[in-house]
Amino acid sequence: MNKNYYAILMAGGVGSRFWPVSTTEFPKQFHDMLGAGQTLIQKTFSRLSQLIPAENILILTNEKYNQIVLDQLPMVKPQNVLLEPAMRNTAPCILYASLKIQKENPDAVMVVAPSDHWIEDEAAFTENLQACFDFCSKENALMTLGIQPTFPNTGFGYIEFDKADVNRIKKVNQFREKPDYETAKSFLESGNFLWNGGIFIWSARAITGAFEQFQPQMNAMFQEGLPVYNTPDEVRFINDNYALAENISIDYAVMEKADNVYVLPATFDWNDLGTWGSLHEKLDKDEKNNAVVNAKVILENAHNNIIRSDAKKLIIVDGLDDFIIVDKEDVLLIYPKSKEQDIKRITALAQGK
Repeated sequence: MNKNYYAILMAGGVGSRFWPVSTTEFPKQFHDMLGAGQTLIQKTFSRLSQLIPAENILILTNEKYNQIVLDQLPMVKPQNVLLEPAMRNTAPCILYASLKIQKENPDAVMVVAPSDHWIEDEAAFTENLQACFDFCSKENALMTLGIQPTFPNTGFGYIEFDKADVNRIKKVNQFREKPDYETAKSFLESGNFLWNGGIFIWSARAITGAFEQFQPQMNAMFQEGLPVYNTPDEVRFINDNYALAENISIDYAVMEKADNVYVLPATFDWNDLGTWGSLHEKLDKDEKNNAVVNAKVILENAHNNIIRSDAKKLIIVDGLDDFIIVDKEDVLLIYPKSKEQDIKRITALAQGK
């Protein structure tokens, strides 16, 4: 394997739309959401390690998930788990990890990947990632893998590239915010828009240079810690300074400002597994389109439902169509799939009880 290849695995999210399975104490990336025998973070780590040396994969997460990460990924050294002492979106943690990697290996190229996405064709993913690494090893480029849109989704941001660009790797014209339905339809009809899946590839030099140019204040703060990165004093510096960083995403901080941004239209199937409905799409289903995970069920006059339990309880459903049914310990959720975006609000209400 190429010793210059690195990965930053983002594992700090809460996944509140998957409540009650995903909780602040134990978020969705640490669950086997697909009933496949591996948690989402385990599956993602395995996928990345097909191309990237395991010792070059850094896990970025909140300090309260440190032990969960080490339990689920026993091959990861504790020093490769970077702990955020405060929630500050994606830009600060990416800069922090990138500076650590650059100090260790100035020739590094890296991928930044969420830990909770579903990718079925892992061979295609590896080939796409290799193409991006090859490009970024030669060019001062900030890259992303764009996802081929399959319907006018209003929950994703979009990436626009030049229609006339015949190259496989395309120059990005601009990033577009989450659109309304009509705008999303026009994007698909145009043919030069991709979903922004939040997977980024660049060299250590390119991304640290971009932060220096577009986020000088944040860059200066994290550069102060450079002498202690990869030493025992690193934790103290991060604990003292991390919360001072601006709460901003990598998209706003760098990607939307830079003019050296490129995209490779992905050739693999992808799902961000952001809601119960998106999970339903990817699970095996019966002849009435019901998906069942870890549950024993008797279903009559039931269609288009997703049903999940701890497998110790028989769940009987009659007359429900397009519902989310989740039984977990002291919570039973029975909720219309059409209203799944409200689960985040319901979660807040329930936790206030």
